[in-house]
Amino acid sequence: MTAHATPIALDFDEGIDRKTLRRLRDRFLMVNRLRWQRAHSSLTYRQQVVLEILPLVFHTNHPALPGYLDVDCPYGLSHYQPDAATIGAARRLARTFSLRDEGKRRPDLQALFLMGSPGTLGHSVASDLDVWLCHRDDLPEPGIRRLERKAQKVAEWASSFGIELHVFVFSAADWREGRQRAEISGESCGSAQHYLLLDEFYRTSIHLAGCYPLWWLIPSEQEQHYRHCVNRLVDCRFIRGDEYIDFGAVPFIPTTEFLGAGVWQLYKGIDAPWKSILKLLLIECYAQTQELPVLSRAFKQAVFSGVTDVDALDPYVMLYQRLEHWLTETGADARLDLVRRSLYIKAGLPLTRVEGGGEQGTDLWRVGLLQNLISRWGWQKKQIELLDNRQRWRAEEVASLRRAMVSELTHSYRLLSKMARDDDEQSAISANDLNLLGRKLYAAFQRKAGKIEQVNPGLAPSLAEENLAFHYQSDQGEAGSGWLLYRDLEDPQDAFWLAAIRRSGNLAELVAWCYFNGLLTRSTRLNVRAEQGVASVSELREMLDALASFVPFPVPPAERDALARGVRPLRNLLLINVGVDPQAHLTELGLHKLSARHDSLGFSGGRENLVVTIDHITLNSWHEVSLQHYASGDTLIQCLKNVLASVALAPHNIPDMSVHSHNRGHGGAIARRVRELFADVLRQFFAGGSGPHPLRYVIEMDRRYFLLEFNSSEPGFIVLESLSTLMDCLAQPRDTYLPIVFDRHALLDQPALRAVCQASEPDSIQVFYVIRSGQAQIWVIDERGSLFSWTQLVTNRRHLMTPLLRFLENLLERRTLRTSEVPVALAGVRCYELVVSNGLWRPEYRPQPDAGGRLPGFEVQAVGIQEGDSRVRFDLYCAEQEFTELQYGDQLIRAVAHYIHSLRQSSDRYPIYLTDVHLPHDLDPRVYQRDIQTSQYLYYRTFLEEALNRELDTFQ
Repeated sequence: MTAHATPIALDFDEGIDRKTLRRLRDRFLMVNRLRWQRAHSSLTYRQQVVLEILPLVFHTNHPALPGYLDVDCPYGLSHYQPDAATIGAARRLARTFSLRDEGKRRPDLQALFLMGSPGTLGHSVASDLDVWLCHRDDLPEPGIRRLERKAQKVAEWASSFGIELHVFVFSAADWREGRQRAEISGESCGSAQHYLLLDEFYRTSIHLAGCYPLWWLIPSEQEQHYRHCVNRLVDCRFIRGDEYIDFGAVPFIPTTEFLGAGVWQLYKGIDAPWKSILKLLLIECYAQTQELPVLSRAFKQAVFSGVTDVDALDPYVMLYQRLEHWLTETGADARLDLVRRSLYIKAGLPLTRVEGGGEQGTDLWRVGLLQNLISRWGWQKKQIELLDNRQRWRAEEVASLRRAMVSELTHSYRLLSKMARDDDEQSAISANDLNLLGRKLYAAFQRKAGKIEQVNPGLAPSLAEENLAFHYQSDQGEAGSGWLLYRDLEDPQDAFWLAAIRRSGNLAELVAWCYFNGLLTRSTRLNVRAEQGVASVSELREMLDALASFVPFPVPPAERDALARGVRPLRNLLLINVGVDPQAHLTELGLHKLSARHDSLGFSGGRENLVVTIDHITLNSWHEVSLQHYASGDTLIQCLKNVLASVALAPHNIPDMSVHSHNRGHGGAIARRVRELFADVLRQFFAGGSGPHPLRYVIEMDRRYFLLEFNSSEPGFIVLESLSTLMDCLAQPRDTYLPIVFDRHALLDQPALRAVCQASEPDSIQVFYVIRSGQAQIWVIDERGSLFSWTQLVTNRRHLMTPLLRFLENLLERRTLRTSEVPVALAGVRCYELVVSNGLWRPEYRPQPDAGGRLPGFEVQAVGIQEGDSRVRFDLYCAEQEFTELQYGDQLIRAVAHYIHSLRQSSDRYPIYLTDVHLPHDLDPRVYQRDIQTSQYLYYRTFLEEALNRELDTFQ
């Protein structure tokens, strides 16, 4: 460093000279003025007016100036008198502006500062302006709110000049007490740090107007006794207290801040890594070298010692020198190289394009300062050209740099976290902010199965490629098969010599990765080499359009409110049959199947499922994009099950569902059918924004049936190979009432069954029947929705339902006697006949007035006995005659049939009906079943009746 003035020493014990204090203040103001000039020169001519009149905007509340809202907004900066240049700048904006004399009115505002990178090597055209606007401590809350609204309006005005301005409104007392008004966001550190931010403020701030920082006047070595020195200066009237503003001292950085500040910088580093890497390493350096003064104290020591060279005092130069010394001592050469690259890119000066000392609009002092640094680093021209040509970086280069960046960010976070745990101290960051920042880091950097990694988090302006080739390779056997991505691959033979950008097992994942990382755009020329496959350029173009409609690129970062809640899916995109012909076996023969069956899940007479593969892309509420590939087994049902599981976590927000299939092989019809299926299933399970609702959903596909239902919040499905196995499954007992819902294309050849299930009601027993060709088809839906059905001959239409209804009423009577807590709906049985009206099946209620009447014959009852793990055995009773298995063994059924036949006097042939069945409560030896369902009674009744009637036929 070069000293430009004599050192200044203040001895608070021996005495303080007021003239020396003024000289010290003026020295800081001189450095401040030079920094202001540098900040001013870095702006365009049009933008400079913002910096010129910013103090005047808050000093007055003039309707002609930017930010004016109402007459009651606080205004007036202490000890501020705008100069002629400022008045002139204001009049260029508003010709009628004139400065009013406010007399001795007490100002509402104490000071205005610019802080951060303006006026430093680190300032670039992309840098924003952070302003501290400090009001007096006793300003009423309504006035503060009006001032905040004005600050926001001033920021909006500055944005019209291309300046991103952030104005933070608070009082010095609030700052000293740690009372933060702003929560964590893109520009405010919330509760994450206090002393670290104050350290940055003191070494980077530019005083714009109002009171001067009192910290300037306290020697660095006296920071431990800061309050004593301040009291002495004010109480003994060495200074006028109203001319200075006090934010407090920075004697050291408390350990409790390191974790919060580290996570905060990680939060910033996700979108702007270069500055955050520098600050993260500085935090780590502070934590490991606490014997050294923080940079703000080093800056103040230099000014006290006479250094006024703004190049030597540049905050970024001082920061780099501290990091270089620390990393060199620890032998961390790779990390030092990352620091140098970060500083160079943060500066935003392409030195290889600077000719003759600087291109137009470039600050010559920044060029010279940066050139001096890189000459010391020993960089070659090739290294500089690589960094200057970031707009030409390719995905491989960015991915490599991203790994180094993520490694550094992760290293810093883990080190700081460990430090906080080891010290067993509470972090200065609040639990809410810590959780929020952790989620943002997880969403940006955490690897997990299926997640599409974002390789360019602000590292390069664009990764767009002019030419991309998707090449399928299968010459290495099954293990080596897959898709490879190349640039500029015109001849497939050249693939052997070229390095692939990326490899993937399936085409959709490769295309999605290209799109979400910006390699693939609508202007990219495409080439597809699929050997014997059917993938084509037109299919990739359609896929690109589907992805662009799904989520525009680039994917924006998630908002704070979204990160504050649990993750949930926002949108789904299903890509069906990517690179696959669902009817390839026919296409090879030059055939095209025509059929009246247009359902894509049961197409043509062969009932083929045309959904072969699915690529399921999801955007969740933390703005992570993931892809899951389904290519084997029942792909559609597997995908549907996983979508249902994700929706069950947040049923009040059903995610959007888009489906795309290439127009090859009925693609449009396939997409419509899949979209329709997912919409129907989601609507059934999550109607009203709640759920999952208890039901069984039946899908018919590929000559099979799939039964979907939830167990608590977990969906599952059963595969049933035939209609008979489906009916057996629907008859099984249930713990609760579960209605049966058929997909709109399921069992269309069973319209009566669909009508029966649609009429199901809870807590009731419903009997449905239809008579065709002398046979009756009967369905019974019991109190829990189990469906039992059978067919029987109709010998007497009048008495068709009588035996069944008597049987069911016996069950209800027994339940009523056993407990009084029986639902009213179970007091009787409702009977319906299925009729066809206008081509539609519907049930019509059929009361059975003679159901309780006496039938010819006698009572036949069965009593079940369960012993151990053996099957249920039955003893049968015909009127007063008893037939036990103990007595008759395996001839029991034949004995009963013979007895009944012997008692019949007429030659009429009619079946045997059981009037009652008693079942043990331990049908399943493993559990005790207190309430046996009606469907279970019907199963054993039917089983016994069929056995008896078979034997009866042998005697006739």
